[in-house]
This record gives sequence, structure tokens and C-alpha cells, in this order.
Amino acid sequence: MKNTILLVLAITFINLKASAQQINWISLEEAVELQKKTPKKIMMDVYTNWCGPCKMLDKNTFQNKDVANYVNKHYYAVKFNAEGNDEINFNGKTFTNPNYNPNLSNRRNSAHELSRYFQIKAFPTIVFLDENGSMIFPLKGYKTPLQIELYLKMFNKDDHKILDTQEKFNEYYKAFKPEFKG
Repeated sequence: MKNTILLVLAITFINLKASAQQINWISLEEAVELQKKTPKKIMMDVYTNWCGPCKMLDKNTFQNKDVANYVNKHYYAVKFNAEGNDEINFNGKTFTNPNYNPNLSNRRNSAHELSRYFQIKAFPTIVFLDENGSMIFPLKGYKTPLQIELYLKMFNKDDHKILDTQEKFNEYYKAFKPEFKG
């Protein structure tokens, strides 16, 4: 009986993991290179290893089937550790983290130069870049699938370009009909 229960639990866990959707994460350099052949916007998840809301964003939002499918179809998805030690080439510059301390890899560490370049002040922040690598918008904080859907679709369709006042954005927000399942 005990073995049967364990077997059922193991199968259930495997099925839950299999049903989780995956975003095709790539490096920023790869995304910029791919933009040259097939222009798409970039969605960059700026996170840190110690950030609880960053982990929730990964688990609850980025593994959502609707979010993952939409991002994979319409964006190049980049994960960037804002306190990591990667060397990143972007817009003709090399960005590093000269004050990185490997002993603090899972705690607060020095800010990476690229996170300073994008003026990241909170985690998580989802940075949206256009097809030329210019910043569209830094979306700060944890977002549910339903909350992020508005931004994914608005930036993908370039609707943000006509939303030049708070009133226009409020109207857009009120008229928006979410389709993602939470």
C-alpha cells in the first residue's frame, strides 16, 4: 500500500512537471544576433539569486502555458542575473561586474554594470527592448500571468507608441480583454 501511494505521488509530480511550459531563454548577445535575421523585441528578466519575488515570477508566471507560448512566439527571452559575473557585450560595449564576490553568489552582491546601464533599481524587473535594442520600458515587480499579458501584447503590437498620456493608457487598460489563463 505504501509503495502504491509513493508511485501515485511520483507519477503525479512527473505529470505536473511535464505540463509546465518552458520559455526558450537565451543570452542577450544571442538575442541581438537573432534580431539581425528575424527582428523581434526582447523581453529580459532581470533577477537576482536571493530575490523571492524573482523565484515566484519564474514559477508562477514564466512557466504558465499561455505566457510561455506567447513569449516564445513574439519575443527573444533573456534571463540576466543583475548581480552575476557574466561578461556581456551589448551596443558595442562590454559589461562586467568588477566588484563581484563569489562568496556572496546567493546573497546580495555587487551590481552588474549592465544592470546599472539599464538603471535597474528593483527585482524582478522585466526590461522590454525594441528590435534595435533600445529600451521600451522596465516593468518592475512580480506580475501574474494576467498582469503581464497586457504588457506583452501592448509592446509586441507597438500600441505603447500611441499611449502618450496617462488617460490614454487608462483607456487602453480598461478596454483590454485578457485571454491568458491565470
